[in-house]
Amino acid sequence: MHRHRLSKLPMFTMLAALIFISAAVVYDRHADAQSSSAATTAVSDSELIAEFRHVEVASVSDAIEQIIHKRMYMSHRMQPIFTAKFAGYARTVELKKDEGNSDPEALTGMLEAIDQGSTDAVYVMVVEDGEDIAGMGGLMGTAMSVRGYVGAVIDGGVRDVAYLRKIGFPVFATGIVPSTSVHHYKFAGGQIPVVCNGVAVDPGDIVVADSDGVAVVPKAQAQAVLALAQQMDYKEHSMYALIEQGKSIVQAVKKMGRL
Repeated sequence: MHRHRLSKLPMFTMLAALIFISAAVVYDRHADAQSSSAATTAVSDSELIAEFRHVEVASVSDAIEQIIHKRMYMSHRMQPIFTAKFAGYARTVELKKDEGNSDPEALTGMLEAIDQGSTDAVYVMVVEDGEDIAGMGGLMGTAMSVRGYVGAVIDGGVRDVAYLRKIGFPVFATGIVPSTSVHHYKFAGGQIPVVCNGVAVDPGDIVVADSDGVAVVPKAQAQAVLALAQQMDYKEHSMYALIEQGKSIVQAVKKMGRL
């Protein structure tokens, strides 16, 4: 009996070793999966923005209305300084009236907010009652451009337009004016919720802009909005050929269900 038990010890040892190795392999695979998942998450934001750049703002606006049941597009007063299309993450700034202030640091926060942004950012600025006040110009546009911002949306005016066009930095604003905010406004906050041209914008929301205007996609609903907008784009683009061939918009709408 004693010899028989001893003869089984190597088998038990081998089984234990195999179990240990199997557990180690499973752990390594799990760790690799977690690492891969983390990498996927890290690039998903840039991939999401890349996809939004290929859909029309009109389709995004329609998709938002169907999914969120809210108006999230800006008014006709929000106009581009040149034809442009972009999508990026909102970096918000707000300026408040402070007429006659002599504080040299009154607008420093506005500039620091630019320096804190980077690739794929959209500078979203709200200038209180600022339709005739330039919230930004060529210097700020240059700083945004070299830091990788994709554009700016200003609920207020813009100036130095010739230079902004020259460097190709896209800006949507409610007006073109030669005025300044210096001594008239103060920085009221950055990366805070704002209402830009009637639309609520939170930091990190997705801002899309093209020749049809500007819309804002709440980040929590971005994937769903993108998927529906892509479907709408496909249907609408398919309908052009159907209308040309059949010479009937009624039949095309019946077939594709998009208007």
